[in-house]
Amino acid sequence: MQSVELYTKQTCGFCHAAKRLLTAKGVSFSEVDINRHPDRRGEMIQRANGGRTVPQIFIGTKHIGGFDDLNALERSGKLDALLKT
Repeated sequence: MQSVELYTKQTCGFCHAAKRLLTAKGVSFSEVDINRHPDRRGEMIQRANGGRTVPQIFIGTKHIGGFDDLNALERSGKLDALLKT
C-alpha cells in the first residue's frame, strides 16, 4: 500500500473529514500539523505546487489535493486503486 501524508491544521473541518475517510477505509497515514510545525509550511506549499490551504494530501509521491479531491476519488471508485499502486 502506498504511503499517505496529510498536511493539516487542528481547527480544519476538511482535515478532519479527510482523516475520517482514510480511517474508515483502514488506511494509515502520517500527518503534519502546520500550526504545530510552522517550519514545514513552506515544504507543503512547494510539494503542493503552490497550494496553501489545508488539507494537502499526498499518496506516494502523487499530490492529490484537498478533501474534495480525495472524496471525488473515493466516489469515482479510483481511490482504492491509487492506494494500491
